[in-house]
Amino acid sequence: MQRESARRSNRDRTEATRADLIAAARKLFTEKSYAETGTPEIVAAAGVTRGALYHHFADKQALFAAVVEQEAAVVADEIERASPPSLFARDALIAGSDAYLAAMRAPGRTRLLLLDGPAVLGRAAMDAIDNRHGNRSLREGLVAAMRAQTMTRLPVEALTALLASAFDRAALAIEAGESADDCRTVLMALIDGLAPVPRRQVSGPARTR
Repeated sequence: MQRESARRSNRDRTEATRADLIAAARKLFTEKSYAETGTPEIVAAAGVTRGALYHHFADKQALFAAVVEQEAAVVADEIERASPPSLFARDALIAGSDAYLAAMRAPGRTRLLLLDGPAVLGRAAMDAIDNRHGNRSLREGLVAAMRAQTMTRLPVEALTALLASAFDRAALAIEAGESADDCRTVLMALIDGLAPVPRRQVSGPARTR
């Protein structure tokens, strides 16, 4: 029993140290940028030693990747909370879209996920993170809409990637001061534009006698 308690205490301390490092790094990365932040600042802010940092993370880039992964997971959680399975497919897509735009307005988040993330980790690594989180939620929403026949059946991976890019561009534009209402209007029009087009009955030429 004592050994189990000791193992649990060690595990709790380890998780707490890791969480402190991620929290301290996030604050510094968003305030100063990845490039301008040094590991001595991070360990000082977290209240740990450099040895503790390198016990948990191979280097500053690995710590940054953990920060980005956590931020992406938070955004995905916000999307999923806003779009439960009880909603109709289209309504879930709209609610999830609104939740994404709202979540991305958290201070520093666009820099982490849309600017420094791809620059520091590379496009392939950033795409992998997105696909585990926000893009996964979007893909599931699109598949649900197609199955409900409220959206034209299209290649899901390509549609997910292109729509996600549009949402990311909107988040960056809003961050830069563009009208959030205008961006949302255009994004909603994109989603509604994917609705199936009703087949029109084509009548033949009028017969003459």
